[in-house]
Amino acid sequence: MSFSTLKLSTPILNAIADLGYTKPTAIQQKAIPVVLAGKDIIAAAQTGTGKTASFVLPLLEQLNSQYKETGKKLRAKRIRALILVPTRELAVQVEASISQYAKYLDISSMAMYGGVDAQEQKQRLIWGVDILVATPGRLLDMTHQRVLHFDELDMLVLDEADRMLDMGFIDDINKIIERLPEHRQNLLFSATMSEEVRGLAKRTIHKPVEISIGADKASKPKIEQWLVTVDKANKSALLSHIITTQNWQQALIFIETKHGAAKLVSQLEKRGIVAESIHSGRAQDIREKILNDFKSGKIKFLVATAIAARGLDIGELSRVINYDLPAQVDDYIHRIGRTGRAGASGEAISLVSKDNFRELCAIESRLGHIIERKEFEEFPVKKTVPLSKLNYVTKYAASKK
Repeated sequence: MSFSTLKLSTPILNAIADLGYTKPTAIQQKAIPVVLAGKDIIAAAQTGTGKTASFVLPLLEQLNSQYKETGKKLRAKRIRALILVPTRELAVQVEASISQYAKYLDISSMAMYGGVDAQEQKQRLIWGVDILVATPGRLLDMTHQRVLHFDELDMLVLDEADRMLDMGFIDDINKIIERLPEHRQNLLFSATMSEEVRGLAKRTIHKPVEISIGADKASKPKIEQWLVTVDKANKSALLSHIITTQNWQQALIFIETKHGAAKLVSQLEKRGIVAESIHSGRAQDIREKILNDFKSGKIKFLVATAIAARGLDIGELSRVINYDLPAQVDDYIHRIGRTGRAGASGEAISLVSKDNFRELCAIESRLGHIIERKEFEEFPVKKTVPLSKLNYVTKYAASKK
């Protein structure tokens, strides 16, 4: 199947071609025709499956068709489509994709989020914006100030719905939905379908088409996963050793706390490894500059807290490192999903200390396989990390063959 078979117009197809896209992904093949038919959707799709284009492309097609029929008349403070996202980074990423896909269309878009001066965002809304990508908190703030109105809204997209709920946005989302027109098209995309996500969908979406994209062999990312057991006090020294001896040129390093991120950057730099950190405590303009420098290769090693995991979109990222194992298995899946994208291969490494044993067991259970363990003789482990139960189950099953 090609994009031309999905009934997208020439300007959109030309923009797709400019980006080098030749074949729609599984989620795009299933979702785009449904959205173009005007139906509501609940879609479960993992990170890196191309879900952004699966709702942006048909959204642009619908808006473009309406404007061709009626003539485009932007009204101040009115929007036609709203895309809610959990983080600033994801808002910027999604809006950038819209701009690329709408390259040959007269359709405007804007990313709106907190942490920056609101005056420029207010002015953009006064001029008129067709598609608004926003985080819930800043959107509600602007609504209370009567800077925008929803009476002409046709479509609502909830992107990374599970992450928004994890971050505590449910009350804000409900308040926003209460202000929207009753007759609208609703699209919900989520990496996981928890009871909370389904509850949100039930309150928001009517008679939806459900789409689920599994990680089949054709679409499964090519990610080599391995771990190193290490005493907690030796983590930063081990990481520095691996980066140096393996001659790594790039890595995205996930850590749990803002304080830990700053400390790790300092420890790496003392060993001659230049790194930067990105987390919610840094000003938005600094976060954006650091992220752009990492994407361009000016920064080789980026330390990020978990809150940024789904908002980061970095093409051809060679590896991710779990300096700290996350408490939630879903966070591990989303983190390693930053690499091995679009058919490329990637590497995911975890530094595991004894106090991470419970998290390791949960991760291996979800994956359904044991993560390969590697050792570095320069760092002998005093507090041994036990093997998870899955190791013994796997060995028993093998012995019975």
